[in-house]
This record gives sequence, C-alpha cells and structure tokens, in this order.
Amino acid sequence: MGSAIPSPYLDRPVLDKLTEEGCARWGITYALGSMQGWRANMEDFHNCAPQLGGQLADWSFFAVFDGHAGSTVAQYCSQHLLGHILGGIEPEDNPEKVKEAIIEGFLQTDKHLHSVARREGWERGGTTVVATLISPYYIYFANCGDSRAILCRSGQVCYSTEDHKPYSPLEKERIESAGGAVTLQRINGSLAVSRALGDFSYKGAENRTPSQQMVSPEPEVCVLERSLADEFLVLACDGVWDIISNEDLCAFIHNRLRVCTDLRDVCTQVIDLCLYKGSLDNISIILLCFPGAPQFSAEALHQEAELDDMLESRVAEIYDELSAGGDEPDLLSVLTVLASNVIPGLPPGGGIQSK
Repeated sequence: MGSAIPSPYLDRPVLDKLTEEGCARWGITYALGSMQGWRANMEDFHNCAPQLGGQLADWSFFAVFDGHAGSTVAQYCSQHLLGHILGGIEPEDNPEKVKEAIIEGFLQTDKHLHSVARREGWERGGTTVVATLISPYYIYFANCGDSRAILCRSGQVCYSTEDHKPYSPLEKERIESAGGAVTLQRINGSLAVSRALGDFSYKGAENRTPSQQMVSPEPEVCVLERSLADEFLVLACDGVWDIISNEDLCAFIHNRLRVCTDLRDVCTQVIDLCLYKGSLDNISIILLCFPGAPQFSAEALHQEAELDDMLESRVAEIYDELSAGGDEPDLLSVLTVLASNVIPGLPPGGGIQSK
C-alpha cells in the first residue's frame, strides 16, 4: 500500500484572523479579514492598494486571490497582477480602454507566471481572482473563477459578478472545444473552476489562444458608474459564497454597520458566521464602504445589547430546564432548543448563528 493521502482538512480549525483597515480617497474606507479555518493550508491572498501612485492617486485597487493545489500561484499573482494592469492604464478615465487594460493585465500576468512556473516547477497550482478598480467616476469589476464581488446600493444588491463554473453552458462549450470534458461538475473530473490564473496543465491545447483553453485566464470585466446611493462593496472567496447568499450577506453587513464602529469587526463577524454555518474553506473578505454606507447608530447598538441580554437569559433558562430533566446539557442541545424559538431582532441574513 502507498502512503495515505494527507487530508485537506484539520482536526480543528485555525481561528487566528488576519485583519487590516484603511482609507482610500473620496471618503472610502475599507477592511480585510481572512482566516485559514478547517483547511490544512492557507491558500488565500489579497491585495489592498487604497491609493495608486502618480496620476492615478485618486484610484484604488482591491483583490482577493483564492489559490488551489498550493498557495504559490495565488501569492505570485497578489504581488504582480496590479503592476501588469497599471502598465496599460492612461490617466483619463475611459471605461472601454480601462476594461481592455484590465483584461490585458490578467493575460500578461498569466504569461509571465507561465515562464516562472516552468522555471520553478509550479505546474500544478492556480488561483481565482476577483478584483475591483475604483476611479473617481467608475467602479470596475474583474472576475476570473468563483470568488465573487457584490455591490450594495440603496440597501439592495445591485450588482454581482458571475462565477465561472465548468458546467455553465458557455464555459462547458469552451472546455469541450479545447478537448476537455465536464464530469462531476469539474473539468476532467478534477478542477472545479473554469477560469483561473495558473493551472497550466489545462492550458496546453494547440492552435488555441489563451482565452480558448480549457481554463481561461481572461477575466469578465464590468464597469458601473458610481452613484451617491452606493453603500458598500464586498470581495470574497467561495468560502463565503458557498455558505451565504448575496442578499443575506448584504442584509447582514447593512445591519452590522449600524452597530460596529470598526470595519474589521464586521469582517470578523462575517467570517465567524460562515464558520458557524459550516464553511470548511479558507475564508477571505474585503469590505469597502462608500460615503453612503449605513452609519453607526447608538439606538441600534442599544437594541443589540438588549438582544444579547435576552439571549443570555434565555440560554440560562434552557440550561436550567434541560438540567432539571436530569441531563447535563451541552452547547449543541441548548442551541438546538434556542434555534427552535422565534427570536425577534436577530441580524437579518445572520440569524442565531451570528450570535
């Protein structure tokens, strides 16, 4: 017998969180939170560049990279993608030209990465990317893979990137034309995303451009005009989106912004919520708040404190009730009873798990 394949999961999750926060121009604030969680390795990386240099001092760039089959490619791209994009951007804010520069930046990054990968022997790994470039007038979204961005405007999700999954009709068509197959919703039964940087073992079809390979490095790029109604924007890996819907996350963050003065706390609460709801993946989230974001409210904080007190006394009651029945109650049995109660005032989108 060969040696056992090491499990991709740990016996207990790594709960240490990396957080950072800062300000961009025009009253935009941001925070990042990331955690290894149940995975044996941390393969997520990020890039927060709140103020780009030179003539683009009023522009910002943020990205989340979710690596697979190792962290090397994600780390490399987090360090080099922005430079390749900026190489093609003129200071005048022409949406069509900026979109072209973003796409070309991804293709150049993949091309450079390929020569490094051949030299260093990184043939296996890859990374998804979701990124936003914010100019004084526009928000550009670039997505390559199944990490996702959402924009919340006037309390609703007004835009979301589309995940690139092998079973999506257009993606499947490209994969099959390049000589691949989609089985078990994966490329050749193995890779669960259809666009990524790296993954060069899926990019060897002859006489086909990089964007026509089984795995395409070309991002989908969307541009939206900025609005005074813009509240916040989220970039996150699939460790978040596999667990919570766009609408629920928008509602949860909208609610949390009224009771948290520190955006890092909001990111941390999202990560914990995903963990308690069963996410087994690395979790990374970047939250960007525009001037129109919900503001901290003393009244909302007071209601939150009352809710917490009520939950605490209800937990004590349930504990006593279960103990009176001769049981030694564990946390799970207490929570099971609690979850069956109707509790008004829980954070929307978060429910009892957010507590």
